[in-house]
Formats: sequence, structure tokens, C-alpha cells
Amino acid sequence: MRIDIFCHIFPKNFYERMLVLPERGTTIKKRVTEIPSLIDMDVRFRIMDEFRDYVQVPCMPLPPIEALADPQKSPELAEIANDGLAELVAKHPNRFAGFIASLPMNNPAAAVKEIERAIKKLGAVGAQTFTNVNGRPLDEPDFLPIFEKMAELDAPLWVHPARGAGFPDYQTEKKSKFELWWVFGWPYETSIFMARMVFAGIFDRFPKIKIITHHLGGMIPYFSGRTGPGLDQLGARTEEEDLTVYLRRLKKRPQEYFKMFYADTATFGSGAAIRCGLDFFGVDQVLFASDSPFDPEKGAGYIRETMRCLDVLDISEGDRCKIYEGNARRLLHLKLP
Repeated sequence: MRIDIFCHIFPKNFYERMLVLPERGTTIKKRVTEIPSLIDMDVRFRIMDEFRDYVQVPCMPLPPIEALADPQKSPELAEIANDGLAELVAKHPNRFAGFIASLPMNNPAAAVKEIERAIKKLGAVGAQTFTNVNGRPLDEPDFLPIFEKMAELDAPLWVHPARGAGFPDYQTEKKSKFELWWVFGWPYETSIFMARMVFAGIFDRFPKIKIITHHLGGMIPYFSGRTGPGLDQLGARTEEEDLTVYLRRLKKRPQEYFKMFYADTATFGSGAAIRCGLDFFGVDQVLFASDSPFDPEKGAGYIRETMRCLDVLDISEGDRCKIYEGNARRLLHLKLP
């Protein structure tokens, strides 16, 4: 079985509500309204039928809940989203092996409550957050209870990059050009999130926490020389403060913590990227995901290309099985035939 653990869907009720809400600081609504299989299940299932023994574990796409509503209204939106996803899983158990809950991250207390409700009551296999919360880093103390709750429930936390054109590439400009905020900005967002979690001591505080990073850990595998011996010299380039204090607070080298993250195979058909990611994280930390339906074909392209990359990869069949389904079954506690 091929279990796609990072793909996107809109429950109908949430989608209809989203269309009438103003978008706060993101520009993704136009993109998501042009992809029929995000909403139309007949279209989606026809795409899925192209692939043998293929099931999905869907989550909501951008925009984040917190980009659509203030802290008072975002909890209700998260409930609508999660109720809708749970209903789809219950209605189509042969298509969806589970769902990933959305959270109102601009209201951390409500997010903790929604984690509890979505996982214990609705059967979510985990929860999703984004690499920032309306521009705020997730190593701020306000968000710590969210990580604590995920560790307590032994449920994975999926992390999706979020950045728009309003984050300029140069200080003299006001916007990023040519959609490079997405091409290069999203891997950077993911990598910065991971590094901030490392230096915040998340893995020391919660040694068994499971964090799944999108797009094979962003830039981390390719830059392992910098995250390894590079960060071992933290502080060597800074005169105004002593950064070595952060290394002394950690129980391990930074590199060892980076390897504790999980990562998915959503690299849009790049076999070289998958090989690099596997070499860094190891086969037990990598899970099959396509990022469908955001390919040029609006559904099948990334699924097909990711499978092609994995099927020709020079690894054992046992390791290929781990990536396709074994790791997902173990990590998500899936009850599948």
C-alpha cells in the first residue's frame, strides 16, 4: 500500500466559509480556488484511481486558519475544518486512512483544546501547523503548550511552510519577485523553523515528540555540512553576544537534533532530492507524500512523479516498503488491513 501522508483537501463547509472571509497577509486564495480536486471528491477519486493500492491522509492547504480569522473566531473555523475532514474519512475509509487536524494557532489555548478534541474525539492522526504564526516564530513561549500536548498524546505534528511575496528578497525592495518567495523561501522557512526548534530545546524537553517536515526537511539535508561542523562553531562570527551559551544548553550537537525530525518525499519529482534526504534522515524517518493536488496537472502529476522516483531508487524492497507505508503505519498508529 502507498500511504500519502501530506496531501491537501478542503471540506465543503469550510471552503464555502473561507470564500467570504478576507485574507489576512496571504495571497493564496486565488491559487486554491483554481484546483477542482481540492473540493470535488468525484474529481479527486478519479485521480486516485489512476494509482494502485493508494490511499491518502489529507490535511488542509493554505491559507492558515489564523490568516483568515482573529483569535476569537479562529477556533470555530478550526472546528469546521476538522469536523469536515473527519466526516470525509468516515464516509470514504477506503480512500482516506485518517486526517490531520488544523489548529487556530493565533489562539494557543484554543489550539491545545482542539488538538485534544480532534485526536481523541474525531480520530485525527495528528495536527498541522505552519512555520510561522502570522509572522511569529513558534519558539515563542506562548506556543510551548501545543508541543507539550502533541508529545503527551504521542501524535505527530506536521509542519507546512508559509511565506508570501510580502517577505522581500532584498532590503531595498518591498516584495519578493518571480514567486521566489515560494521556490526558495519555503525551503528556507522550513529550515529556519527546524533550527529554532533545535535551539529552543524542544527535543530535550520532549524527547519522543514527532515532527514531520514538508518537502524533505527543506534545505537541511543539502546543507548538512553547515548544520553539522558549521553550527558546531556557533558564535565564531558574532562579536556582540556570546552564542556559545546555546550550544552549552543542549545535550547533543545541533546536527543530532536535526536528524530527529521526520520528513516527507514531496520533492515534485526530484529523485536527487529524495536520495539526499534519505542519506540525511535515514529510511526510518522518511514517509511517502506527494503534496497533491498542487502539480501542473492539478492532481496526478506529483503523485506519479514521486512514485516514479521511489520505484527506481536503489534501495531494498523492505526500505521502499517502509517509506511507502511502514513508517506511516507506525508513526500514525494507523489501523489498516
